[in-house]
Amino acid sequence: MTPRLRLAVIGVGHLGKEHARILAGLPDVELVGVVDVNPEQAQGIARQYGTRAFGVHWPLLNLVDAAVVAVPTVYHHAIATDFISHGIPILVEKPFTSTLAQAEELLGLARQHSALVQVGHIERFNPAFEEIQRRPLQPKFIESQRVGPFTGRSTDIGVVLDLMIHDLDLLLTLVKSPVQRVEAIGATMLGGHEDVVHARISFANGCLANLTASRVSPRPMRRMRIWAPEGYISVDFARRHLTLVQPTQRFRHQGLDPRLLAPTGRGRIKEELFDHYLQTCEMDCNSGDQLTRELEHFVQCVRTNTAPRVSGEDACSAIALATRILDSVRSHAWTGEGSGPVGPTQLPTPLGFLFPPEEREAA
Repeated sequence: MTPRLRLAVIGVGHLGKEHARILAGLPDVELVGVVDVNPEQAQGIARQYGTRAFGVHWPLLNLVDAAVVAVPTVYHHAIATDFISHGIPILVEKPFTSTLAQAEELLGLARQHSALVQVGHIERFNPAFEEIQRRPLQPKFIESQRVGPFTGRSTDIGVVLDLMIHDLDLLLTLVKSPVQRVEAIGATMLGGHEDVVHARISFANGCLANLTASRVSPRPMRRMRIWAPEGYISVDFARRHLTLVQPTQRFRHQGLDPRLLAPTGRGRIKEELFDHYLQTCEMDCNSGDQLTRELEHFVQCVRTNTAPRVSGEDACSAIALATRILDSVRSHAWTGEGSGPVGPTQLPTPLGFLFPPEEREAA
């Protein structure tokens, strides 16, 4: 009988406690401990899942076969360094690190100690995205929106490393071409880091991508739209739903020019467009939640010593692109002149209010 894999979760806050819950329920895993600087949080999670609570991660270096690091991003580098230096496989929540230099340092250390590193870009395990990757696809324009209300979490980083990093990883996975140009604009709404960012990315293979991320939006949205020679895909990551549209064989061979049709023929296009010319397929991809799939994959990679789907190199590439976006955000001149306000915190002086209070009340 194969012994159970001994794992620990470092940081059992909002997301870490979900890692602990899932790992405690996997039949081939023994959750040997949870770590949190908040002793009440660590003890509560430990009691709930029948394991031990720790205030620091040091003792676990001699007790585990692998670990999940789910602490705030600013601590990723230090904690990951300790586990990697002991040759212990780790899954580090996204973003991998706060800076590109830290990410590259961890990669070098992992190679030196032959330590497996997986990074928690969870959308790669979203069944809807997995379904996209099964299809023949040459993306030429991609548009993504990942927005939501302020949660009070991840305040140690801005929205690019907090939210947009998901779509940067997906973008690099889909396009597989060098980035040629990055243009971005962003604003700080709550003080500290950027909270709203829009980026435009050009690739060497001709693909263009527009990405928007916000953590001060009234309603959450996690969507991506992809245009390609093969057709069009719209994905709702929250609902794990796909809409696929493709030209029919007849349309691909014969094309369609309404200018060459008689008035009656042009009138029929409206009724026949999504039948004779374009085919549509709606898909609900609810074959399990992505966090469980991600953790099961990590456990399997540790057992078989195989490369994870989301490697440290992949995460490093996403951080490198995020860094270029942040550099562009910080250097953006709002008036087109360097002598004016620059960057996400120095916005132009408002001309006034968009609406007076009484107008809101009337509406």
